[in-house]
Amino acid sequence: MSEQLSPAEQLAYCTVRIEVELADGKTGTGTGFFYSLAKTDDGRHVPVIVTNKHVVTGSVKGKFKLTLKTAGGTPDRLNHITFDLGNFEQRWIPHPDGNTDLCIMPIAPLLQEAERQNKQFYFVTLDKSHLPTQSELEDMLGLEQVLMIGYPNGIWDHVNNLPVYRRGITASHPLHDWNGKAEFLIDAACFPGSSGSPVLLFDTQGYQTKTVNSLDGVRIKLLGILYAGPQHTVSGEIKIVVVPTIQVPIAVSHIPNNLGIIIKSSKLNDFESIVPKT
Repeated sequence: MSEQLSPAEQLAYCTVRIEVELADGKTGTGTGFFYSLAKTDDGRHVPVIVTNKHVVTGSVKGKFKLTLKTAGGTPDRLNHITFDLGNFEQRWIPHPDGNTDLCIMPIAPLLQEAERQNKQFYFVTLDKSHLPTQSELEDMLGLEQVLMIGYPNGIWDHVNNLPVYRRGITASHPLHDWNGKAEFLIDAACFPGSSGSPVLLFDTQGYQTKTVNSLDGVRIKLLGILYAGPQHTVSGEIKIVVVPTIQVPIAVSHIPNNLGIIIKSSKLNDFESIVPKT
């Protein structure tokens, strides 16, 4: 990460606001983030955008905006390039497990085309080093402060092309598989547009674990990706629903419980065997 920005400022550039248009003309928004997958034969990584499958399902068009980079390597905050892409759903590679609501879009071709036009972008890419190890998960206290970055209700700073930070806590231990799935819960407000948001441990002034009373330094770990949340109806029935991308009126009122269901970041490793190495 660049030394010219604080860790929090850098993380603002790890996400991208995804706008989709469906065949019926309806539009919606979701969150994606930049991730670097397995190395190619010549030692390079494969850059991708990660989001939920339900964000792009049925989309015929999509667009997102990237911030240009200055000659000094810093973000040129007020200058951006918008990518308008057709056949949007087909550009994404679904998770090999059909029950995991994740997909990726390799972006090397887009970046290479921009370079041919003498344009470079400033964005921060997460990678495998940001995933918690098994021993790190076992050493966590279970109740942890978390940071979620994204675009709730599509809200963003469109002038500076920046997302919204949200704080919360783990509502179940990230070590355990919630109801037998590679998922855990957070206690945070999760609104339409937040689908695909990265959920991170973000400690910059020390932290505690089971084995060490307190530690100095910075801990930034990608715990998982938001995709759904339990809601209850006015009649009291509880349902698990994906965090929607499109806000539409519905006949039955669903009231969020301010809980989010998070896909564990370890599921990103499953893409390594299927991502194109080009």
